[in-house]
Amino acid sequence: MEDGQIVQLYWQRSEDAIAETAEKYGTFCHSISYGILRDRQDAEECVIDTWLRAWDAMPPQRPQRLAAFLARITRNLSLDRYRKRTAQFRGFGQVPLALEELQWSVPSPDNVETMAEAAELTASLERFLYRLPREKRQVFLLRYWYFRTIGEIADQMRMSEQKVTSMLFRVRKELKKHLEEEGIGL
Repeated sequence: MEDGQIVQLYWQRSEDAIAETAEKYGTFCHSISYGILRDRQDAEECVIDTWLRAWDAMPPQRPQRLAAFLARITRNLSLDRYRKRTAQFRGFGQVPLALEELQWSVPSPDNVETMAEAAELTASLERFLYRLPREKRQVFLLRYWYFRTIGEIADQMRMSEQKVTSMLFRVRKELKKHLEEEGIGL
């Protein structure tokens, strides 16, 4: 079923919307959640919560890209669950490791909050990612959006772990330079 038809089912408050969403995007959303949580049951629960959040958000929202809309919900729910689950064990797992890697490349949360608009940072990141070659962009997103391990990225991209690590290092340096050039303070 096409995304527009699925969104229309949500607007009609048809329970078929959830079934169609689960059929089309269940595996996709589960892979996002599992990449963050590394626990199948928690990932399944986050995916179910994603359907509920989508149900509550439509209407009034009518997402233009349903996959991106669902991915954002799934990712946010998974990160929230991860934070709750690991509150006592900071520094454990891929999420803090990935965020630590980025700490010198992107502004601190305090700086972002004081910016006139957080949208400026988002737009800058989008411009940066758009100009990256496809392979670098994929590796960057796998690491910092989907929180994949270096080994998982290497397997998926069919490259060595060393190449992934050095590519991420270089992209982070490029990102830092890009943000500095655009006047976004670190």
